[in-house]
Amino acid sequence: MADITYICKRTVVSTKPVQPGKHFSLSVLDRLMEQNHLRFVYYFRAPGAIREPGEMTKKLRESISEMLTCFPIVTGRLLRNPEGQWMIKCNDAGVRMVEARIKGSVENWLKGVDREKELKLVHWEEMYHKPYFWSTFYVQITEFEEGGVAIGLSCLHLLADPTCASMFVKAWADMTLTGKMLNNPPLSHQLPPRRPGRKNPSHDQPSMELINCYKSIADKTNLVSTDDAKHATIALAFSDPMVRACMANGQAMAASDQSSPSPFEALAALFWVCISKLKGAGDDLIDMSVCSDMRNVLNLDNGFFGNCMVYNRVNSKNLKGQKLSDVAKVIGEVMSEMDNDGIIDLIEWLEHNDHQSPPTMNGCDLICASLEAVDPYLAVFEEDLIPVRVSCYVEPVVGVGHVLVLPSPPGEGPFSRVVMVTLPEDEAVRLCEDDLILNFSPTILMGVNN
Repeated sequence: MADITYICKRTVVSTKPVQPGKHFSLSVLDRLMEQNHLRFVYYFRAPGAIREPGEMTKKLRESISEMLTCFPIVTGRLLRNPEGQWMIKCNDAGVRMVEARIKGSVENWLKGVDREKELKLVHWEEMYHKPYFWSTFYVQITEFEEGGVAIGLSCLHLLADPTCASMFVKAWADMTLTGKMLNNPPLSHQLPPRRPGRKNPSHDQPSMELINCYKSIADKTNLVSTDDAKHATIALAFSDPMVRACMANGQAMAASDQSSPSPFEALAALFWVCISKLKGAGDDLIDMSVCSDMRNVLNLDNGFFGNCMVYNRVNSKNLKGQKLSDVAKVIGEVMSEMDNDGIIDLIEWLEHNDHQSPPTMNGCDLICASLEAVDPYLAVFEEDLIPVRVSCYVEPVVGVGHVLVLPSPPGEGPFSRVVMVTLPEDEAVRLCEDDLILNFSPTILMGVNN
């Protein structure tokens, strides 16, 4: 058991008050994620001499107060609007900060970390019966006595997606390093409406692929399993040459189609096939949905603060066998369907079919999410205090399981990736032993410690 000492929990507020009466509405994509929350853990090695206990925590506590001035949505609290939908009242109530210390060094910790240990580094509290007094964001600073620090961030998915979470930590890092925000303050606004005349002339009827996916998720919400099976999370690092080999393995060989899958499509195909096999699907594939950040597709500013992850179901009915090239091609086709018109159609449909009881978005299918647009390694708090590893969790874990594809630390090649997989514990153990995955020589960053 990790020997962690929790020192205190406090509320940190911004240094400048927000204007009275300010509030933020939430989009329909925000409201769909109410049942989920995010947890990130950033690890930093000790630069130079070991500091006095609490010295780094004090510095980070002071800089986050300065940074929070630009994030009123983070320091606000949840209220219902007259229509019964959640909104944020910007009242400077602050974020909760937990301060902790742990024996040993960050290097030794990383050698034996597992899901259970890692989640001790990122504080989270479920919503109170009085949400107005409940913080939607939590940070935890854990100093390692022999050098290094871990920063944990957790937040309600209703307010932010993984891109927002990494934006928040980078802004905190910039304030710590330079004393100012290096990027423009985040933009909290509604998703873009369809502009008159923008719709594709051949697009007279709404695109149904995404709509049907969300219909299916809503219909199956009552079927989501809430068993108490113990889950494990493994993290596998794939080098640039091995991801290229996986992409080549997933390349269509037909003369009419020499297209190569993207790193995400190739890795998604690999894990879909392997997880289907260990779940006893035989030559078939289990149901899977992909999820990806759509800011670029919707032409949103990089500073957009809100949910912009979109799901789509991958249809395996026409697949015969589990050939990686065929599976990757199907995933690529589904990703290409997630275009501007299709997403706008989905948003308009969701706005006309808004659910008072939001569905469980990560509940029924295997979820494979591309977090390649997230770049947590830009969070440099000091010149020599840069992230050496970052973990991400989408909680709670229900249903079949999650596969998250994240970027690797800089310097490891443009196609290198880290894949975090959360499954029932016995399945996670067997996945680490799968011959097809081992063909691509991943480094096990985090395994199952029994």
